[in-house]
Amino acid sequence: MGLQIDLGAIQANWRALADRSGAARAAAVVKANAYGLGAERVAPALYDAGARDFFVALAAEGQAIRPHLADDAQVFVLSGHMDGADLAGLVPVLNSPQQFFRDRAIRPGRPFAIQLDTGMNRLGMEPAQWAAIRDEALAAGPVLIMSHLACADEPDHPANAAQLTAFHQMTDGCGVPRSLAATGGILLGPDYHFDLTRPGVGLYGGLPFADAQPVLRLSLPVIQTRDVLPGEFVGYGAAWVAESPRRIATVAAGYADGLHRAMSGRGASLYAAGTACPIVGRVSMDLITVDVTALAEVPAALDIICPAQKIDDLAARAGTIGYEILTSLGRRYERTYL
Repeated sequence: MGLQIDLGAIQANWRALADRSGAARAAAVVKANAYGLGAERVAPALYDAGARDFFVALAAEGQAIRPHLADDAQVFVLSGHMDGADLAGLVPVLNSPQQFFRDRAIRPGRPFAIQLDTGMNRLGMEPAQWAAIRDEALAAGPVLIMSHLACADEPDHPANAAQLTAFHQMTDGCGVPRSLAATGGILLGPDYHFDLTRPGVGLYGGLPFADAQPVLRLSLPVIQTRDVLPGEFVGYGAAWVAESPRRIATVAAGYADGLHRAMSGRGASLYAAGTACPIVGRVSMDLITVDVTALAEVPAALDIICPAQKIDDLAARAGTIGYEILTSLGRRYERTYL
């Protein structure tokens, strides 16, 4: 199984989103092992492209990439200061008054950031909490104040303007660099950019950044082919029955590799040089069966993520989102970096 990752395309997508960010500095979100693509390779490539600010979810993720980045790179930890976290060389994004006081007691003088809740009700200090400690927090010198948009991939959603207003109300006059926009927020326009943007899924070829360069090609080796006669079935549950003579290929991957069982019967295909080969029968743990009748010759491997079927195309056929497809790609794939 081969997962080809184009680091040059990731760099190009970062540069494009940095350009869209206008005067704001563009960071890079590399949490969840760079959305499943390998943070230890992706983060240095983004540093080479010009990124100097990186965001991870957990301190352990930050420690994994810290040795691969130069000293002038900042690595922000979105979960903040959790008990027992190793924050050496990292910048915790503090989400509550409790985290703020813990961090200042344990790490006095060390850099930190603040996250505010502007309406998403997930992470960050609520307005009353922030008002209570704002003066003390600002006196301690945060390097960044941020919040996160809930509906940025829906440009007309009223929550975007409401959160923008709330962020202004909570931060105007603070004298600290501010950040509100991830990929979707960047595309909402300059009102949302502030001082730092945080491109994430758009770096990896995912929506809502429709202009992203494709980053992935996932090729699955063909194990076996067979002829199936009318009336014969394929796969578990006899869920697919041939209506005419068909040529069926079995490829080595399945839901253990992040290729969701829900793709079964939903129009997903594998591709041979642009020719669609529909998935037939149920996706199983390690195997997928594909109708290759249209091919004059069956190649050694078929593509399931490629220019003809991008991440979000495959996600739609699995009833999910591109983020989940990316972050579910399993460890059994041999990763090759371009």
